Amino acid sequence: MMFNHFDEAGRAVMVDVTGKQPTLRTAVAVAKVAMRRETLEMVLQGVTSKGDVLAVARLAGIVAAKKTPELIPLSHPLAIHAVSVEFVSDLDSGTIRVESTVKALERTGVEMEALVSASVAALTIYDMCKGIEKGIEITGTHLLFKEGGKSGVYRKEE
Repeated sequence: MMFNHFDEAGRAVMVDVTGKQPTLRTAVAVAKVAMRRETLEMVLQGVTSKGDVLAVARLAGIVAAKKTPELIPLSHPLAIHAVSVEFVSDLDSGTIRVESTVKALERTGVEMEALVSASVAALTIYDMCKGIEKGIEITGTHLLFKEGGKSGVYRKEE
């Protein structure tokens, strides 16, 4: 496998995508936030001292997708057309699954935007709940799905 983020001398470069045609690119990334059941109940009831945790985390995830080129040095600035951040909670396990979907009509994929979105949404949940519980864990951040471009469809089996 050849990595294309380096030139012949081994220096980091941004991949040249000018010769590629724009196609619809979609990526879905997930992260899991684990906490005590009591903390999750407070989040779901909207009674934390910092307000509506999931609403703020959703906005943070959307903004993060758009800011990805500022955080990941060799990622391309993209005209993102859609970002959604959804949450699935499970009281029994004390977890919130963060799922971020990003779409763009572009020359390169949106996997990094989806991963950054899910990560920052999860971090925002942590930030807004750390006063209640310090032992919150963020785990399992990964790409779940991507399509578009010449590499086609990828789907992680879970």
